[in-house]
Amino acid sequence: MAELNPIIVIPARMHATRLPGKPLADIHGEPMIIHVWRRAMQAGLGPVVVACSERDVFDAVHAHGGHAVMTDPDHPSGSDRVWEAVQAIDPEGGFDAIVNVQGDLPTLDPQVIRAVFAPLAEPGVDVSTLVTEITEEEERANPNVVKAVIGLRPGQRVGRALYFSRATVPANAGPHYHHIGLYAYRRDALARFVALPQGVLEQREKLEQLRALENGMRIDCALVDTVPLGVDTPADLERARALLKA
Repeated sequence: MAELNPIIVIPARMHATRLPGKPLADIHGEPMIIHVWRRAMQAGLGPVVVACSERDVFDAVHAHGGHAVMTDPDHPSGSDRVWEAVQAIDPEGGFDAIVNVQGDLPTLDPQVIRAVFAPLAEPGVDVSTLVTEITEEEERANPNVVKAVIGLRPGQRVGRALYFSRATVPANAGPHYHHIGLYAYRRDALARFVALPQGVLEQREKLEQLRALENGMRIDCALVDTVPLGVDTPADLERARALLKA
């Protein structure tokens, strides 16, 4: 099988409800989106592009030597924004795999980006994502912690996703896995995914990845050790600043 040729796309928009303008939030003199872009570059997988919907973000990325593309501000999801960006910069289809890195992960370890891409090397995998084992008991019942149902045997680091839920699943004794919302897609899988209507279970659980499973797509999960810090609130931003303090 030919080796995949990936591109990393970082969707970014300014109108977050809890932290408006967060792509440009200052972290030690640089916008948060630049910290994310730099870590994506350090992953060494391929070119990195920021898919933005505001000119201020576009200008900030280019001012720091990065590549950004303007996209429709009204996209319903980051996946749609990523797909528009890929079509704009690579209409000929030279990149056959796309890694979607969220724009609010300024402390993200570049090795985690490499980890989310790795399962795509397996033939038949349409989408890959990440999980970590839940160690805090309260997270098992927390509906804000999305659980991935995968049957990992001891020592196994990659497994096929059977379901995702906000509920505590599976039942009975054994590990539960916290889903981490980074994704890598085969190009044809992303094209198919964004063209599909919302699924029944997707609407019920409010989890976009269920659309893929409902339509027979294969998602594999790689096990990593920690959950990256997502910056959603002013408190998260202060924590990121502390972690990245020189």
